[in-house]
Amino acid sequence: MPLNRRQFAKQSAATGAGLVLTGAVGALATAPEALALGHGHQLGYGPLVEDPAGLLSLPAGFSYRVLTHSGVTTLESGEFTPQKHDGTATFAGPRGTTLLVNNHELKGPRSKWQHPVPLAEGLVYDPAAAGGCTVVEVHRDGTVAEWVGIAGTSTNCAGGRTPWGTWLTCEENSDLAGENGMTKDHGYVFEVDPCDRRANRDPRPIKAFGRYDHEAVVIDPKRGHAYLTEDDSKPNGLFFRWVPPAGFEHGRGRLRTLADDAGVLQAPRCIDSGGRFVDDLSRATGIGTVYGVDWVDVPDRDGREVAVREQFGPAEVTRGRKLEGMWWGDGGAYIVSSYAREESPGAAHDGQVWFYDPKRRTLTLKVLLGVNPAPEEDGAYDGPDNITVSPYGGLVIAEDGEGVSHLFGATERGRTYPIARNDLNDSEFAGVVFSPDGDTLFACIQQPGIMVAITGPWRRQPRH
Repeated sequence: MPLNRRQFAKQSAATGAGLVLTGAVGALATAPEALALGHGHQLGYGPLVEDPAGLLSLPAGFSYRVLTHSGVTTLESGEFTPQKHDGTATFAGPRGTTLLVNNHELKGPRSKWQHPVPLAEGLVYDPAAAGGCTVVEVHRDGTVAEWVGIAGTSTNCAGGRTPWGTWLTCEENSDLAGENGMTKDHGYVFEVDPCDRRANRDPRPIKAFGRYDHEAVVIDPKRGHAYLTEDDSKPNGLFFRWVPPAGFEHGRGRLRTLADDAGVLQAPRCIDSGGRFVDDLSRATGIGTVYGVDWVDVPDRDGREVAVREQFGPAEVTRGRKLEGMWWGDGGAYIVSSYAREESPGAAHDGQVWFYDPKRRTLTLKVLLGVNPAPEEDGAYDGPDNITVSPYGGLVIAEDGEGVSHLFGATERGRTYPIARNDLNDSEFAGVVFSPDGDTLFACIQQPGIMVAITGPWRRQPRH
């Protein structure tokens, strides 16, 4: 049923037009305020201390350990850890281990890369493609093992964890067979089981989710809907919803049994509180902006003749620039738009985080980063990408902007604070995620491909 103006106006009034919010994250601000106080408690963990090793600056009392390093550490097979670490999720493994599935964002033919994902027997989709996932197993004694989860996929980016304990890896590339040396079509989502290697044999794309430049995916555990982001432009990409067919039940391996046209893939059509159509998320200029959301069916989800995002007219759907990381929490999906410039019709910005509430069918702007005037300096943040909801309140965000790269936190009520700074190079952070017990924050430096485990005196952050 479409969300009409009267319904949306009533919902907006009930939520104070987005100013009275529920969940772990309220209206979030943009400026780093590491020393600000809230209710007598220090915000964040203090200033960053320069790392003598030149890799990762952290607050006093924190430390890191390198788990994998492309071209340095090796897989069980003896081959080197692949390059370009990206999206990551954690899982409780057997005998107290922690399992991490790590995407490798390698685009194009294998010959382009010194360390592509190895073509492990039985786990290859397209032998011409360089990307895929590895599974990293961290033992209680600190030892680390790594093996291939899937190979022969392309440009594996953010992805997402499922409620039943598997990983959905997304191809941010939609080359067809015959393009750029590929032997199979790309632009799909694949499921990887970190706990059962046999379940990953004979990889099959989940074509029901559509074929386009996928970035991230989350699953609504209550309704079974999948939400997916698309990182593309000309025109700007879309935020999708997939509605499962009647009677479908999620579970391990169930997605690969779906017919190619199973369920319905939809794109959003947003309206503001006055009932006016919103063409692009860059139109929002204030934290707390709330849009109502209707959903429009995608005509051709495989997009072989016309790309999915190009199948809609100018007033049919709402777009956003660089729709990147997502995380499910607080009963909805947190969604990142990394920046907006001249390719977007609204105001320029250096990052947004939105929250989609499926119950109210609203999209609320939680974080808005103004254009960073000096990204080469260690100060304001820009270009949010991968995100996670912190067990200590608020969000932790991986920066993929210009200049200095950080991991930073955003509290419930309007302050941000630094957690880490990349002192090695200007590569983006990615794959930010806490361990199942909340004691360790894992993150990746994408280039050359380094995964670290960060530990320290984590604590609940003040709400104000």
